[in-house]
This record gives sequence, structure tokens and C-alpha cells, in this order.
Amino acid sequence: MKLLVLILNKVEMLEPLLARFTDLQINGATILNSTGMARALSDYMDDSFLGSLRAILDPDRDENKTILTVLKDEQVESAIGAIEEVVGDLSEPDTGIVFTLPVDFIKGVHLD
Repeated sequence: MKLLVLILNKVEMLEPLLARFTDLQINGATILNSTGMARALSDYMDDSFLGSLRAILDPDRDENKTILTVLKDEQVESAIGAIEEVVGDLSEPDTGIVFTLPVDFIKGVHLD
């Protein structure tokens, strides 16, 4: 099993992505509001270079969505494919970041 973690920058794509996950029988996920380090620093350092740079690069986005879902190993490739299908190529700026971590124990979730 894997824990798939997606930091979604294009928050407007959350619902279409979850719908696509459902199509793939990925039926459980936890969604967290999250803020990147640059945004957090710019809130405290508005007069700094970093605050100015952040305002220029992305003045409207205050937060991201972090999606956590536990998958069977064989679901990972299709989940990442669905993410890029909906959100776009993750190698492009301002799309998102995805990674997986091994899960060696889980209780309370059924992946049948």
C-alpha cells in the first residue's frame, strides 16, 4: 500500500479530480487546506523582496489543497495519470506536487 500525497495548486480542479478518482474506484481521501512556505513568509514580510516576489507571481491564491489517500500499489500509476489528466503536467509550474510513501500498517480503512 501507498499513501499518495498531492499538494494541489489549482484548487479549482479539486472537484473534477475527485470525480475522476471516483471513476477509478478511489473512493476515500482526506482534503486539507494548506499554505506554502513562500505564502506564509510573505504574510509576515510584506515589505521584503520575498513578499513582493510572491505578490507578483501569484497574488490571488492564498492556499492549496493537500489530498491524502491510501492506495493499493497497483492504483498509484492510474491515480497519478488521473491527476495529470485533470490538473495538467506536474512538471509545469503552479500545478502541484505529488509523491507516495509506503504504508506498512492501516486500520479503519477497507481497500477492497
